[in-house]
Amino acid sequence: MKHPVTELDYLAPNQRLWTEWSSKYAKSGRRSWAADNATWGIWGVPESEARLLPVVADRDVLELGCGTAYVSSWIQRRGGRAVGLDATTAQLETAVQLQREFDLRFPLVQAVAENVPLADDTFDVIISEYGASIWSDPYRWVPEASRLLRTGGELVFLLNAMLLVLCLPEEDEPVGDRLRNDYFGMHRFETTFDDGVEFHLGHGDWIRLLRANGFEIEDLVELRPGAGARSDYDFVTLEWARRWPSEEAWKVRKTR
Repeated sequence: MKHPVTELDYLAPNQRLWTEWSSKYAKSGRRSWAADNATWGIWGVPESEARLLPVVADRDVLELGCGTAYVSSWIQRRGGRAVGLDATTAQLETAVQLQREFDLRFPLVQAVAENVPLADDTFDVIISEYGASIWSDPYRWVPEASRLLRTGGELVFLLNAMLLVLCLPEEDEPVGDRLRNDYFGMHRFETTFDDGVEFHLGHGDWIRLLRANGFEIEDLVELRPGAGARSDYDFVTLEWARRWPSEEAWKVRKTR
């Protein structure tokens, strides 16, 4: 499959950015670790509505770009065998602190999602919520996810909705109701207000990439927050997210 030739020059700036941000994510990470029920995305959509979490009991589950590893904590409490992977030392240090605080242990691996130092056919489920799903090049991390999954395994990843990305302004301000970015050729995004590099694809490119790596698409869930939802982020308003999808989650299965 032809795809854009991508350098790995984004790894270092993204790690620097997440090292800088790590302290402010400790509080929200602790809140998510302490929660009785799983919630998803910046609006905290309940699992009872989103229905993103596969059956994990007695299954091997990898979280790609785990950050504070709260998703892995949900997996472990539900009887799964969780492994959290992240590239940033400071994020993993927070995850270790939370493991001690909540007396819940599972392996943590420091590595990038583009090159995971684990064996082929090791996992039954891979999950990424705003981890590898936007901070790693999909033309690199999706083949790795396929390599790591057993046949029949499930991949669930949550990211900014395609429509939101198309409407994002260059300035550090909330998304508006006008298309600002090109749809054709979507891939690498660099902003003027931080030094990070994100990756976003159009739906057609996602479908082709996933199918080329042996995945069958089972669902595309466009999350809609409740009327009283709140977010710690200011790049999108609740009014916007109630009218148009600000987040989407892909549910796919490895068939070959």
